[in-house]
Amino acid sequence: MSDSGNNFFILRRLFGFTKPYRSILWTSTFLAILLAPLNALTPYLTHLMVDNHIMKADLPGLQKMALLFVLVLITTTGLRYLFTILTNTLGQNVIKDIRNKVFAHLLGMKLAYFDKTPVGTNTTRTVNDLESVNVVFAEGLITIMADVLGLLTILGMMFYTSVKLTFISLVSFPLLLIASYIFKEKVKVSYQRVRTEVARMNSFLQEHISGMRIVQIFTAEKKIAAKFKSINKTYTRANLDGIFYYAVFFPVVEIISAASLGFMVWWGAKGVLGGAVTVGQLVAFPMFIARLFQPVRMLADKFNSLQMGLIAGGRIFHTLDNQEKDYDSGNIHLDKLKGEVVFDRVSFSYDGITPVLNDISFTLEAGKSLAIVGSTGSGKSTMISILNRLYEVENGVISIDGINIKEYDLETLRGNIGLVLQDVFLFYGSVYDNISLNNPNISHQQIEEASKTIGADIFFKVLPGGYEYQVTERGSNLSMGQRQLISFVRALVYQPNILILDEATSSIDNQTEAIIQNAIDKLTKGRTSIIIAHRLSTIKNVDKILVLEKGKIVESGSQQELLAHPNGLFSRLYLTHFDPIQA
Repeated sequence: MSDSGNNFFILRRLFGFTKPYRSILWTSTFLAILLAPLNALTPYLTHLMVDNHIMKADLPGLQKMALLFVLVLITTTGLRYLFTILTNTLGQNVIKDIRNKVFAHLLGMKLAYFDKTPVGTNTTRTVNDLESVNVVFAEGLITIMADVLGLLTILGMMFYTSVKLTFISLVSFPLLLIASYIFKEKVKVSYQRVRTEVARMNSFLQEHISGMRIVQIFTAEKKIAAKFKSINKTYTRANLDGIFYYAVFFPVVEIISAASLGFMVWWGAKGVLGGAVTVGQLVAFPMFIARLFQPVRMLADKFNSLQMGLIAGGRIFHTLDNQEKDYDSGNIHLDKLKGEVVFDRVSFSYDGITPVLNDISFTLEAGKSLAIVGSTGSGKSTMISILNRLYEVENGVISIDGINIKEYDLETLRGNIGLVLQDVFLFYGSVYDNISLNNPNISHQQIEEASKTIGADIFFKVLPGGYEYQVTERGSNLSMGQRQLISFVRALVYQPNILILDEATSSIDNQTEAIIQNAIDKLTKGRTSIIIAHRLSTIKNVDKILVLEKGKIVESGSQQELLAHPNGLFSRLYLTHFDPIQA
């Protein structure tokens, strides 16, 4: 059994996160031990007050005992308050640290992991599951230990006070244990269903809220709403099942507790009349029974909470144990690269079965420009992804400046490659933040200079607040052209030696494209450039063109050389896909 699936190992790993907070942990444990006898002391003091003072009309002694009773009660209340604060503080600090670790781990995962894992699943792991882990500390192991110690102390005090009354009080106790076990198992299954449905609902919501434009364009609102209604119904049913078990369990416990109290009163009253039981014992035992049944009743719920926290912890550790990491195997660190790019018999497949690139070989000299063209699915964007080591090639070697890209550390490799994508992803924040990506080494002056270089400055300054304009999620309050300009400046502000334009102008109007095209001409001069484009204007001045079909290079050469073959694939693409007006 793997560590992430074994409760003992999960618990041990969770408590490993308490190391920075050991003082809180040990203080909580000490309070749990201290509270156990204090919780059982008040019924016993009641017994003494009645038998030794009330029944003997000892008023001075009664006053002293009453004062001791109040003191014990206040002390117990204060310590329990402190215990609750400490255990919850411990839990919140631990889940804070785990959440940071989970998110940092996700940031380092390969893109292949996100290709097959729904965003909602990772959101559930980072938020919902971690809240469940909190109960391991706030309501779990330490509080269970406190309840068990309290239970044993109460039983010991009951036997010390009256053995006969204790046995009478425990007549219905086995029924309580059986009911608690059944409740724990039923709620455990219900909770697992709830967690599964929460992850499913989070994934559905994230996917369809993000894709709301498509939903509305294709008038699929009613169908999507019906599907969500079905998911929501299943989730609600899982919660209602858990509520049903709670609704049955607690009344059953009350009935069992009342039966135990009834037996005790019936037998105890006869004992008082016969002289076998004192009045103080008869008065104290209802208090003992209440303190005995309450922790047992709560233990079932707390054991279940602990179990569910461990299940959530196992799911979290399953994510942390996933080794599909963006492994930085290189140890060569350079500030700048010259930019010579060589693909040598490179093949690649996303799933290990279906080839996307097959035996790709070419050389792009430093400072030269290369265009990659081909129909949809030919592998153009994949070549860019493997050049950035977003995915690892299966066969062949990709090298820059004569060195295998795997030997560069990722900071060197990706820091020297500027990438502008067709689908621009913007975050909530200012224009400045979206360009710099909160990199403190990039100043406002650098951003403004880069913007002026490509003519984007006039577009940003007309926005309310200029560069401080708040961009909404995914840049929905900006035009496609403005989003693309931000992406372009984002790439250029790093002054990359290799510039990649992945269909970067395909969604821009002609006026905006003219501005960017002018900047492209300036920026690609003397810089290694790779351009993937549907518009002819973006590739007419490149040094070399590669034509891809089904993951293979079928043609290569300059535009004039390729157009010299009227039956060639580039000539056909030129006539069918490119806009000759832009030539």
